[in-house]
Amino acid sequence: MPGERSWTDDELRAALRSTFGHEDFRPLQLDVVRAILQGRDVFVLMPTGGGKSLCYQLPSLLLDGMTVVVSPLIALMKDQVDQLTALGVAATYINSALDPDEIRRRQAAVARGEVKLLYVAPERLMTSPFLRLLEETRLAFLAIDEAHCISEWGRDFRPEYRQLRALRERFPATPLGAFTATATKRVQADIVAQLGLTAAAMFQGSYNRPNLVYAVRPKDNVYARLLDYLRARPEASGIIYCHTRAGVDELAERLRADGILADGYHAGLDADERRRRQEAFRRDEIRVMVATVAFGMGIDKPDVRFVIHVDAPRSLERYYQESGRAGRDGEPADCILFYSRGDIIRYERLIQEIEGEQERRVALEQLRRVRDWAEGLTCRRAGLLAYFDEPYDGGVVPCCDVCDDPPELRDYTIPAQMFLSCVYRTRQRFGADYVIQVLRGSRAERVLRNRHDQLSTYGIGADRPADEWRYLARELVSRGYLRQDPSDFNALKITERGRAVLRSEERVVLPAPRTAAPPPKPVEEDVPHPELVARLKALRKEMAVEREVPPYVIFFDRTLHRIAAALPQTRDALLAIPGLGRRKVEDFGQRIVDEVTRYVRETGAEPVDWSPPAPAQSPRRPRALGNSARQSLELFRQGYTVAEIAERRGLAVSTIEGHLAEALEMGEDLDLDQIVAPERRRVIAAAFAELGTSALTPVREYLGDGYSYFELRMVRAALSRAR
Repeated sequence: MPGERSWTDDELRAALRSTFGHEDFRPLQLDVVRAILQGRDVFVLMPTGGGKSLCYQLPSLLLDGMTVVVSPLIALMKDQVDQLTALGVAATYINSALDPDEIRRRQAAVARGEVKLLYVAPERLMTSPFLRLLEETRLAFLAIDEAHCISEWGRDFRPEYRQLRALRERFPATPLGAFTATATKRVQADIVAQLGLTAAAMFQGSYNRPNLVYAVRPKDNVYARLLDYLRARPEASGIIYCHTRAGVDELAERLRADGILADGYHAGLDADERRRRQEAFRRDEIRVMVATVAFGMGIDKPDVRFVIHVDAPRSLERYYQESGRAGRDGEPADCILFYSRGDIIRYERLIQEIEGEQERRVALEQLRRVRDWAEGLTCRRAGLLAYFDEPYDGGVVPCCDVCDDPPELRDYTIPAQMFLSCVYRTRQRFGADYVIQVLRGSRAERVLRNRHDQLSTYGIGADRPADEWRYLARELVSRGYLRQDPSDFNALKITERGRAVLRSEERVVLPAPRTAAPPPKPVEEDVPHPELVARLKALRKEMAVEREVPPYVIFFDRTLHRIAAALPQTRDALLAIPGLGRRKVEDFGQRIVDEVTRYVRETGAEPVDWSPPAPAQSPRRPRALGNSARQSLELFRQGYTVAEIAERRGLAVSTIEGHLAEALEMGEDLDLDQIVAPERRRVIAAAFAELGTSALTPVREYLGDGYSYFELRMVRAALSRAR
């Protein structure tokens, strides 16, 4: 039973290396594995790509007995079992996709104790015959994957998951673990209560995915820009999310007509066809999957290089989950949202049809968070992390479209007064488009019928393009100068803050509107011996076809890059390469070695010192201090406090703090005593000396809430300059 023997960390790393081919654990993995081996219940919140599956897979190999993994999706079960089988692990699944004879064979193997890891859906698990089978088996651990499905407050609540609460009573001596990638505080509490995990060891990883690059682009000329993006990445695999089934079918058909290996996926397809298309995507027979959100939790393909949304998501939690399907292998990947306010307005109308005032209120609030994130011009990564109450201390490069090209600020006070005045004079009964028509002097029949051509504001904005007025209207709403009234056809209403602008008591300073920009360029990697990499990929494809598994089950791309760099010509040399466990070398090593040997003989190539980029540790790219940060710095030098600068510039205090930290990090002189008293700096510096300067969160936890992240970041910047 769990806890009967003690495993040293070196023994656990040896087991990790031998089976999975990894040199070391990712953050939190070792702690979770230890807790499970000690026989403890665990609650693990580890975001997509963090390696939560390994947390129960590795202990299952070391414990005496079988581990049962509850999983909601057939595709996810098959994918994980395929990968485990390729590693030599005795794993299987039982679900409705199998014929009755095969189910009986697999159940017999379970009864004989031949299975170490069994994947099963909650509906089958909780049937009386299956529970009796498990009662006759030596159970080591019960792992509930996608545990947020048990909570009514979760984004993917499944009533059948509620039955799992009975496992605690049925198997009281068996440790139980709940694993999920995203869960708000409310959902976490519900999971713990439903499964009786009140004494569980609790683990929560960072939501930050440093290898993902976020970008929000205007939703114009989308198809042409999509096509350019895909043609620039002829080998990259990715997902494009659309809101409707019709949109999926149309876009997939257009892409195929233009030579892109694409297909569609939505709930309107029958189950067999959905499985066929999902399997084709896993095997790289389809390069681009155009899908609705029905293409969901079962996507475990690690080498997805981009996730693109051509329609806005309805919540930031859902966007985080969907975009997080990119880059699970840790390599750089793009997350792009093509955004327009029209999507938000359309969703608002749908939400108004929801029964229940509380449900409508929650849905509208979630939508507002999406709008503010997409329309805002502050760091996208920081905004996503803030949604999950996680601070962001910077340092990831590349990060997002905003950090890559910080916006310049302009004084929009006069045009804002013109717009607000026009809203007032049209009696706050119309939406933004109508107000813009009046401002620009339109002769539209509706404007003339309402006699608004006789207003003093009629035509006073004709010198500005309609797009600029639309941008201003959007910013005035999102920043609280105006509000839209859903009960009055989204008519604009002036707020108290807007009235202050009309009275010239407040200035309106906004980022200059973005012009249409291309999506992020692909991250360039100087991969050694690209011709050999191409040959190894072709060989991997052959082996994958023979095994009837996706190519990534054989080797990840980064493993092929490492092989090409090291040029191993013996199986022992191959075994030394990270990512290659002993079983994979036994199964595939000789063919790899033979291919490498042929390449070396033909070209005379020599090994090179190479490793893939590590975005999380990359230094910030040198660049000049932006104009906006420069303005904040100059005001600080003039003696203004951070709060005064924020009020004077109409920006958030956190934005000004970021400007000053950036300035100090880039070598600008400023009086640090105004921000952090010398005695506090000494305490913070001592904490950094003890814990290191790579991350702020451990230092903040060490010092307590009395010290702010801003103080820590400023002291870290000063220490860095002192070196």
